Amino acid sequence: MNDGMTAGAAPAYPLRYDVEYPEELSRWLIFVKWLLVIPHTIILYALSVAAGLIGFIAFFAILFTKRYPKGMFDFVVNVNRWGANVGAYTGLFRDEYPPFSWEPGQYAVTYEVDYPKELNRWLPLIKWLLVIPHYIVLLALLIAVYFAYIIAWFAILFTKRFPRGLFDFIVGVNRWNYRVSAYTALLRDEYPPFSLR
Repeated sequence: MNDGMTAGAAPAYPLRYDVEYPEELSRWLIFVKWLLVIPHTIILYALSVAAGLIGFIAFFAILFTKRYPKGMFDFVVNVNRWGANVGAYTGLFRDEYPPFSWEPGQYAVTYEVDYPKELNRWLPLIKWLLVIPHYIVLLALLIAVYFAYIIAWFAILFTKRFPRGLFDFIVGVNRWNYRVSAYTALLRDEYPPFSLR
């Protein structure tokens, strides 16, 4: 097999996102997780504003140098990792409270983006147009995710388990969304695959 490829799998993308499947979840935390993450939400909002400004600066850096400044790239990836950790908690994937940290390996979520040595200087001008097909498919998938969450919420309430098929489906949609976001946020030039894997 080729490195990064398995039979029938999509080609490896330089963004990895995954969530460890929990064997059991609290049936009562599902009522208050949204409330418990308010401190994270406030911090992430401020960090997201900073990441947006960095993305604006990075646009011009890429245009003139074909590079996303490494320190800025790392900051944006770290903010996204923190957001992915909090998203896994509020998304009912995990019961452990997410750390106030963006360091990898601190939570049962993987979010990594490989740093590109060089980027196409003209692609940032049209990426928004190229991802329209992804947005159309993701919109339909997000509607399905909404109904999957309703089923999962009741399943956790009565069985203390997130149905594995629904878990994998929602994590896959999140993975797809993160790849599209990395592409449009100028972190990578590789066109994201139409894949949940």
